[in-house]
Order: sequence, then C-alpha cells, then structure tokens
Amino acid sequence: MRRPRVAVVGATGAVGPVVLDVLHERGFPASEVVAFASARSAGRRVPYAGSEIEVRELTADAFEGFDLALFSAGGSASRAFAPEAVARGCVVVDKSSAFRMDPEVPLVVPEVNGDAAGSHQGIVSNPNCSTIQLVCVLAPLHAAAGLEHVTVSTYQAVSGTGAKAVEELRSQSRAALDGHTPDPVVYPHPIAFNAIPQCESFEGDSTLEETKLVLEPRKILGDETIGIHATCVRVPVWRGHSEAVWIETRSPLGADEARELLRAAPGVRVVDDPALAQYPLASDAAETDDVLVGRIRRNPSRQNGLALWIVADNLRKGAATNGIQIAELLVERDLVRVPGRAAA
Repeated sequence: MRRPRVAVVGATGAVGPVVLDVLHERGFPASEVVAFASARSAGRRVPYAGSEIEVRELTADAFEGFDLALFSAGGSASRAFAPEAVARGCVVVDKSSAFRMDPEVPLVVPEVNGDAAGSHQGIVSNPNCSTIQLVCVLAPLHAAAGLEHVTVSTYQAVSGTGAKAVEELRSQSRAALDGHTPDPVVYPHPIAFNAIPQCESFEGDSTLEETKLVLEPRKILGDETIGIHATCVRVPVWRGHSEAVWIETRSPLGADEARELLRAAPGVRVVDDPALAQYPLASDAAETDDVLVGRIRRNPSRQNGLALWIVADNLRKGAATNGIQIAELLVERDLVRVPGRAAA
C-alpha cells in the first residue's frame, strides 16, 4: 500500500501533541500528517517533526482524501466524527471509550492481541490507559497459568484528566504551600497533597473508570470468565499511572516463574530488586513506552496468589504510542482500508 495520509484529531488536547511527537519519533510512514481540532483551536500552530503545522477545523468533510485518522478528542467527538471518517474511506484508530465494548470493534493492544485488528470494519479502539498497562502484564501470566481473579487498585496521574487538571494540581499545590485552602474545579475535592478515590463519574457503586478495568481486559484477553475488581484513585502525580495488582491463577505459578515470563514479554520491563530500592516509579516511566513491573511476590492469602506493582506513562503507552502501534500494524498488514470500499 502507498504511504497513508494521516489525520490527527484532537491535536491541541493532552494526548494529541504526544501523538504528533511519537509519530515523528517512530518514523511512521505517512505521506502527510494533518492536525485537526475544534473550531476554536483552528488556525493554531502545533509542533511536528522539528517544525510546526497549522491546525484545521474538524468537520465531516475534512476526512476526504485521508487514509487513516488517529482520534484523541474524547467520546462525543469520536461518536460524531469517526463514522463520518469511515464513510469517506478513512480507517479510524480511536482512543476514546466510544466504541471499546462494541462487539464489532476490535479493542487492541498490539503486544497482546494484535491479530484482532484484522477484523475491523473501519474502526479500531485503543483501550483505557490503565487497561493497557494491566493487560501487557496479565497476558503472559494468563497464557501460562490462567487467571481466576484479579484485584487492581490504580493510582492515576492528573494528566489522565487533561490539561486543566494538570494546571489545577499546579495552582492548588502553590496555594497549599502558601497556607491557603485551594478550591477544586476539575475534581470534586482538592487534588494537591491528596488522594481521591474517584476517577470519572459514579454509576452505582463503581466509577466508569473501574467498570472499564473490569470489562476491557476480558475482551482483550478473550476470557469473560476472569473475575476482576477495581478501585481507581486519582493522586497528585503529573504523569504515569501506577497499579497495585493481586491475581489468583488457575494453575500454580511461582513468583520466580512469573518474573521470567514477564522478562520475556514484549513491551514489559521488570524492575524488581526491593533490597536495593529498585521497583517501578511513575517518575521512571514518564516519557517512556515500557510497561514497568516489580514487587512480584507470592500472596499467601490465596491458594495460587501473586502480587505485582505496575507503572506506565499514561500519555504514551497508555494512549498515543499504543494507538500508533495499532496504526503501524494496520500499515504492515495492509489493513488501512474500509471493508466494502475499493482501495484508493
């Protein structure tokens, strides 16, 4: 296939600029990269490939002539514009939650279930950032011993909420250090020097983020029988989500065996020497694409129990890089085409 013409949708948000950076870093084989955002951001210039490109207004007709669109504009924009892109022959890699649980839309982490992308009907979904790092670690353990149950507690950086949340942490931290009580705007409580056990809104007893962590890993791993329970916490960290994970496997799996399986897993880096204070840190994961795992140890409260600590950059592997890896896979396998439409 010829080199695809690529639209980056949501180019001025929290993830869009990272998408542009990673496209250039990885040498993605695009014939052209064009940035899109809402009307209020049209005309701005954003960095790309050592220069700048002008942001165009996102409209339905804007996708004419494009082969591939990388969406990082939120669920409402994806629901409105992704079908319009597909109707014009453009394959969409969507980073929102809009289509993730649609049975007709593959939900893909290339290191785990890359083959699923081959079934796309024009849209491939990028999983939730916390899901991506979790399944990169769970997949080899599930393949080796089967997962009976997973309990995960996340500690999520403010950049996962967007640029306004990053600024809120900055301003509230200054206010608190000056002896003032900061007023919350983005979050329901002050985030500076705090931990808020709520990521997104509540639906019953669980938040939307927690529901994603229950449903998405089952779809990616292809096993609806895995029991999963999640608690998601927002913490005053700029970048990098951390997860404390407890698993129970169906067959016995020791900590040393799990460590070796994870050392061989693509995209995973084991950092696990507690005696030397070596374990994954959010600050170490920031600006990298690896999923870091450590504190791998037996959980004696379960028959086949293990405990782990997982960290990754939520803006890169948790969003931009995973989406671009999907796009690379589509190009490599000649899948940048909408089924039922003649190739350009």
